[in-house]
Amino acid sequence: MTAPRPLIVDPDVMSRIRPMMSIDIDRVAQLHHAAMGESLWSKLGLAFLRTLYGGLIDSDRFLGFVYLEDGEVAGFIAGSTDADAMMSEIFRSHWIPLSVSAVPALRRPGVLLRLLETARYFDKSTPGESIPAESLFCSFQPRLRGKRISGHINKVLFDELLARGFERVKITTETDNVGANRQLTSWGFEDRGRFRFYGKDMITYVLDLIASDRVEACSRHHAV
Repeated sequence: MTAPRPLIVDPDVMSRIRPMMSIDIDRVAQLHHAAMGESLWSKLGLAFLRTLYGGLIDSDRFLGFVYLEDGEVAGFIAGSTDADAMMSEIFRSHWIPLSVSAVPALRRPGVLLRLLETARYFDKSTPGESIPAESLFCSFQPRLRGKRISGHINKVLFDELLARGFERVKITTETDNVGANRQLTSWGFEDRGRFRFYGKDMITYVLDLIASDRVEACSRHHAV
């Protein structure tokens, strides 16, 4: 595998990234819905996404960062130090508001069956070893694509994980998502296997945080 090119860090871009807070929930839900409208959670609606992110922000296992432009959240990344345990905790503690917010969407054909399949995600995507740290969602306004901002916010998340002692991070994406696969490969992620989920062919990628020249142990999550 060709070694990833060095990531040239732009201090101005880094200065616009901060930890996700409760005031960001509505905007983050909108960005998630707009970018991933065909995903299950987007189909469950904005109210569901707002409830979900409200619960995530309160979790000690959640790591979220937003990118600001002109004082507005224009992008975000959401990850976890233990994604499986975090999501199980959120659905146990917030199952009533999550269920209520999802009721309108559950009437749509196929949505309920896909929701039931969600519980199998972590078993299906595990690459043969336990890698609890995961990058779950990343979304930006379309006009920001190609400006290397996603690379910066990924670095912030990965730096945070390394600072907390995590050696590897997992990401999954669709096999036909050309842009995501290209970016993950450029970062040095290794293809650790394929699986089928929500009727789509998926890839599990793993990055060795210690070996990556792009990642350094630096915590920014509490520096609001």
